[in-house]
Amino acid sequence: MAQRDWADKDYYKVLGVAKTATKDEIKKAYRKLAQRYHPDANEGDEAAETRFKEISEAHAILSNDEKRAEYDQIRSFMEGGGERFYGFRPGGQGSVRVNIGDLFGDGGGGAGGFEDLFGFGPRRPARGQDLETSVRLTFDEAISGTTRSINGANVRIPPGVKDGQRIKVAGKGGQVPGAGPGDLFVVVSVEPHALFAQGKNGDLHMKLPVSFTEAALGTKVTVPTLDGQVTVKIPAGTQNGKIMRVRGKGAPRPRGGTGDLLVTVEVQVPTRLSKQERESLERFAEVHRASPRPQIDEEVASRSEVKAS
Repeated sequence: MAQRDWADKDYYKVLGVAKTATKDEIKKAYRKLAQRYHPDANEGDEAAETRFKEISEAHAILSNDEKRAEYDQIRSFMEGGGERFYGFRPGGQGSVRVNIGDLFGDGGGGAGGFEDLFGFGPRRPARGQDLETSVRLTFDEAISGTTRSINGANVRIPPGVKDGQRIKVAGKGGQVPGAGPGDLFVVVSVEPHALFAQGKNGDLHMKLPVSFTEAALGTKVTVPTLDGQVTVKIPAGTQNGKIMRVRGKGAPRPRGGTGDLLVTVEVQVPTRLSKQERESLERFAEVHRASPRPQIDEEVASRSEVKAS
């Protein structure tokens, strides 16, 4: 986007933030608006699509420190009336009046900009502006990969993409006459799954509730996978938080192969007991005298002995 176009737009107003907004505040405002006006959520709504492009454009400028600084300079110049006096002769004798048309090269003097004003010569942008947009995927789409039409480009989403990941699409950003195009960056948002969570390198995580009797006696539990089901063996005496690894039952890995399914055992303690259940547990407690916390018991005993002496 040319600098003249920058000057005609109040990007802070587009995102609804103050001129002093931090990068985090700008990012937060962009994500909120992008989700609201995203084409996927407003199919056929041209006004929403136009608003979404303005939001992406504003974020591309304000999230980049260098571009934001240049934009602020240009806006400050315009808000000051569009013209200034600059003294160039020794001792301040004489000055040159520069108006906004001269600043941007509207008088036929080339691309213009602040570089022209201070004698660095004409400069044209080497490439167009980078743009950023977002796409929301289902969990299955993120795992298997998909293709989406975004900003007029068919973007391939690779298998195993994660929530918050940025995908670069070279040459699909802003266009500038006489210069190369910028890049498009797509921020992925993945809908959570009811059972699975993504881990590293294709691994999937899953929580498996078991009763305390199943954990104590051992059992076998059938659990779902992405392509069917598998039986997980819970050995007798399994502790809460134990992770069982089922190899090859995760998601596709970015560089080929398949990750593992990591099953975390969660021992469930009943909150209500029938009379018969309570009596059974009380009989168990009478015969099972081993303490589950020997180190704590030893420390308490040693401190009690010191205090008694």
